[in-house]
Amino acid sequence: MKLYHGSLEIVQKPGIRKSNRTLDYGSGFYTTTSYEQAEAWVKRRMDEAKQAKGYVNVYKMLESVPATLKQLIFHNPTEEWVDFVMRNRTEKGYVHDYDIVYGPVANDRVYAAFALYEGGILNKQDLIKELKSYKLVDQYLFHTDASLQTLTFIEAKEVML
Repeated sequence: MKLYHGSLEIVQKPGIRKSNRTLDYGSGFYTTTSYEQAEAWVKRRMDEAKQAKGYVNVYKMLESVPATLKQLIFHNPTEEWVDFVMRNRTEKGYVHDYDIVYGPVANDRVYAAFALYEGGILNKQDLIKELKSYKLVDQYLFHTDASLQTLTFIEAKEVML
């Protein structure tokens, strides 16, 4: 399977990065199966950094992940997914023990719905119903060094603004 990572740099050897902000699935290395999502992400970063060039890094992921790696998979928005994302985004010091996490991206539109949920305007079931009406792209989080061993760098495609 091909995975994509948008960056201001060519990333031949992905690493686990601690973020200075809260992320859906915690710290690590994020990829997606959507080239368009990775390209949009890097273009936003290029704009913020006032950089004219960025890259969509392309990787191949092993067909079968070693059984020794702990995975958490969300195929759709569920109550468990909402709880997991909320823990990562709101619980100070929360760190999970999964090597790889897969599921929907909580993009800007999704964050607005999450804010309504956090404010008590939407209950969890209504939030999930709302999210299922969105066209959500996916994301993979590689949370440990061992999980990064499932990725092989293929190429970096240059992106220009």
